[in-house]
Amino acid sequence: MTVTPVDLVKMSQFELDEIYRNSYRGEIPDGNARGTAIITPGSPVTEGMASLINMLAWQGKIFYREQGYLLNKMSPFSWELVDAKVYVGNSLLCEGESIILDYSQSSFFLAQPIRDEIREVAPNLYLGNAYWDKTRVLNFVLEF
Repeated sequence: MTVTPVDLVKMSQFELDEIYRNSYRGEIPDGNARGTAIITPGSPVTEGMASLINMLAWQGKIFYREQGYLLNKMSPFSWELVDAKVYVGNSLLCEGESIILDYSQSSFFLAQPIRDEIREVAPNLYLGNAYWDKTRVLNFVLEF
């Protein structure tokens, strides 16, 4: 079964975790990804929250694979801000490797406790988990 970003936004946390656990990490992406934040998975407000966050705060990420980093697209103007190192490492959610987005040395001080991890769940589609000091705070989707 191939999933779409719309499918993922409509899923419960249990369903998202199952898809993540059963997916291979994929290759480290390169280029511009449209992002969708998933807050309170499976609730009636998830889709509305995703649209609001996308419009006002976060639109996705731009990966620079060869250089091993990314920049987030922030604000309604998609400013390229908040850097992270990108590498392969162990998942915090389950066994196996994931692509790690490490903000611990970010130039943006408030982002330093953040660690994201992603896996490719369909061609050019990644599902991610965002952690604040090892506590998962949200899921997100990246579409290339």
